[in-house]
Amino acid sequence: MDISFWEYSAFFKGIDVAVIGSGIVGLNAALALKKKDKALKIVVLERGMLPSGASSKNAGFACFGSPSELLNDLGKQSEDEVLSLVEKRWKGLERLRKNLGDKAIDIHHWGGYELFDSEAAFKACDEQLGYLNNLLAPITGKKTIYKNADGNIKTFGFKKVKHLILNTCESQIDTGKMISALIAKARKAGIEIINGFEAKTMQDEGSSVFIESASGIRFHCKKVIVATNGFAKLLLPDYAVRPARAQVLITEPIKNLKLKGTFHYDEGFYYFRNIGNRVLIGGGRNLDFKTEETTEFGLTQLVQNTLDGLLKTMILPYTPYKTEMRWSGIMGVGPTKEVIVKAVSKNIFCGVRMGGMGVAIGSLVGEEVAALVYA
Repeated sequence: MDISFWEYSAFFKGIDVAVIGSGIVGLNAALALKKKDKALKIVVLERGMLPSGASSKNAGFACFGSPSELLNDLGKQSEDEVLSLVEKRWKGLERLRKNLGDKAIDIHHWGGYELFDSEAAFKACDEQLGYLNNLLAPITGKKTIYKNADGNIKTFGFKKVKHLILNTCESQIDTGKMISALIAKARKAGIEIINGFEAKTMQDEGSSVFIESASGIRFHCKKVIVATNGFAKLLLPDYAVRPARAQVLITEPIKNLKLKGTFHYDEGFYYFRNIGNRVLIGGGRNLDFKTEETTEFGLTQLVQNTLDGLLKTMILPYTPYKTEMRWSGIMGVGPTKEVIVKAVSKNIFCGVRMGGMGVAIGSLVGEEVAALVYA
């Protein structure tokens, strides 16, 4: 254990709550606990140099469901179950904006679009737009959420796209700025964030919880919150959470870029947006679910070539571009889209399985799991 007496005493002794994971859920949980009791010693343990999962590696969609996604969900679940999930996403986004402020997350209300290259798929959604609008109106307070936007196909410069449906309530944010603002807020509240601490073992011993890192640092604390989402299986092997890697790329600046907004394609397995005058595109895990079910960061030729192909043939067919960066993030998914917020044991709690909707629901989930700690 390469740690001094001084370091142990200052950082690891007398911890009331250790939060594992410094993403949107973990930081919001820590802040909620500190708001309830300023005297609590709260330490956030992060395995990476920066938040490791997907909180600051995702595409920054402030969304709550495209038409095809919601209709697909309604085919498997009751209206009440689907509406409950949408409401949680909507309220979570409102909470995010309230907690940090619109300027801090650089939010833009440019709407979100679903692309269709299939007449049958479009018709199945288009015929249900009135139904969806009526269903979601009580949650959003908007009468017309989804509407046809075929007139924008030429405006955006797409090729091979037959139809567009606009979500008037969808927005985009800068997730790097979001996490930076959350970290600053946490530190201002007196919450310690320790990077490079990979929690390997945790054991509820009744009166306290024992934690050991991969590097051999050991300590006890009173309570633990697991907020590692895509990495949850490493600490909670019996829970139905599996990792899902998402690969992303971003272009260099493009002169006179026509795109503005967020976009979903192929049942949401592909997504893209403008970031200023650049285009970010991600997705493609449906090409090889088995390979992408991993906690290892990395890129595959199959997915990256497909993302490049979509840019060249559909999204920017008439515009030359160069790729500036490529990266990946790790989400947490499961057999259902229900988030797991529960007590694992007397002193261990978890808020995991965001299902790719961490931006929307992370703030709320963090507060919910914090409420269990001293309920």
